Amino acid sequence: MPDEVLKPEYLKRPLIDTDKTRTVRRVLKTHCLNTVCESARCPNKNECYSQNTATFLIMGSACTRNCRYCNITCALPEPLDPNEPENIARAARDLGLKHVVITSVTRDDLPDGGAQHFAACINAIENAAVEVLTPDFRGDTAALDVVAAAHPDVFNHNIETVRALFPVVRPQANYERSLEVLRYMQPAKSGLMIGLGENFDQIEETLHDLKSAGCKILTIGQYIAPSKNHHPVAKYYTPQEFEQLRELARKTGFTRYKIEPLARSSYHAASVADSVSH
Repeated sequence: MPDEVLKPEYLKRPLIDTDKTRTVRRVLKTHCLNTVCESARCPNKNECYSQNTATFLIMGSACTRNCRYCNITCALPEPLDPNEPENIARAARDLGLKHVVITSVTRDDLPDGGAQHFAACINAIENAAVEVLTPDFRGDTAALDVVAAAHPDVFNHNIETVRALFPVVRPQANYERSLEVLRYMQPAKSGLMIGLGENFDQIEETLHDLKSAGCKILTIGQYIAPSKNHHPVAKYYTPQEFEQLRELARKTGFTRYKIEPLARSSYHAASVADSVSH
């Protein structure tokens, strides 16, 4: 794969196989759960597993959208599993999680986009903070109200990329619609990948848009193409450029952020969310 050849050393992660990583895999398998760690080929998977945590991927493993950067399959989705909320709650207890992160595939085939299922998963979890990373629900405020009524501790919806690249890498999504979701659900968390072909000025514009929309927590990480069939990497940002982006975030007014090459939405989510007021 060309991206593997060109990938800088600071983006490579070692394989980790310990009792803890095996325990996490066993718990997930026992409760028949998907994770974005596996489905999206997250580079931090082994580190997170070694710390006894994972990010749950609900509503199946097939997505109704086909974003050009994502490794999750676009296919006919499966029926919702009514046991999934309780299975996630059991897995969270088995792993001793104090901060549970739940994300999903996009389910445009469902009347509410899966909002009720999100709420059921949130309500099933006890004695832990819950962070949700949701799709845009096609901008349906009634669906967003359902999620909000379940009182997640952190609401996250990722903008993912700059405005100019949406038609290329997110053809079934809409930049302004995502900002409207964040405005409606504020305070919120959001993030973007860089290296898709954007420039620094476009990143700055996006950060200002997110701040104006009420975003309180920000993540920025380097895009790594899952395969040669996905959108190619246009640029690998250096650690020095990530420091420039951290300074930009500070100047824009963000106080809670994770901006580094391997940052992802759920990476160290608990520590990033600490002290955020709701």
